[in-house]
Amino acid sequence: MEILEGRNLRKTYKLSRKNTVEALKGVEISIGQGEMVAIMGPSGSGKSTLMHILGLLHAPDPNHGPAPELFLAGQNVAALSDNDRTKLRARRMGFVFQDFNLVPTLTAIENVLLACDYAGIKGGAAKTAALEALGLVGLADRANHKPSELSGGEQQRVAIARALVNKPEIILADEPTGNLDSERSAEVLALLRQFNREHGQTIVLVTHDSEVGEACDRIIRMRDGRIRDHGLQASARALGGQPVAASA
Repeated sequence: MEILEGRNLRKTYKLSRKNTVEALKGVEISIGQGEMVAIMGPSGSGKSTLMHILGLLHAPDPNHGPAPELFLAGQNVAALSDNDRTKLRARRMGFVFQDFNLVPTLTAIENVLLACDYAGIKGGAAKTAALEALGLVGLADRANHKPSELSGGEQQRVAIARALVNKPEIILADEPTGNLDSERSAEVLALLRQFNREHGQTIVLVTHDSEVGEACDRIIRMRDGRIRDHGLQASARALGGQPVAASA
């Protein structure tokens, strides 16, 4: 079953009156439920823009071509309002970013609780969920520490706990190991793979790191706003067949 499917995904950014950047040029993409997928490509290839659209942070452009379609578990969400996209993100998605995006004045548990509040979970239920999420990433004993009191790897684990706290179906991570050394990167990658395998969560990673890409089920390669290679098809993997390369 495909949990994310996109067709005719376009995005153009207007930098000035006469200067625009065509970040996505009619992308088609399909991600299976329970997959761990890497999106790779050179800077400016459109990979982060694609992740932002898949994660409902941005809407695809509806003009200059066929109507865009973005299906989340079979529901076309391409034309949803900002408010409806926000609600879906809060309930069904979690996000991890390269720069951690932790509030420096809040403790680890308070940072995780922000995601609970975003999803409308309050009080004791929220605190229980936040402590459980911190426990899953091995930081229950650091719950009351602020980001400045944590290492880079610990800060990223807090960010992962925040992404996990609402038990989302999909986790989207933009360069989650970009600010970490090789040892901490391996720890973060192992955690994401653990949640993928044990809880069946679909994980989509944007990365420049070939080692991160090779640790995933499939690498989708982008260049110049288009997908050039969809990688190993899920159907072949599920059947135990030989890898099938599918190029766009």
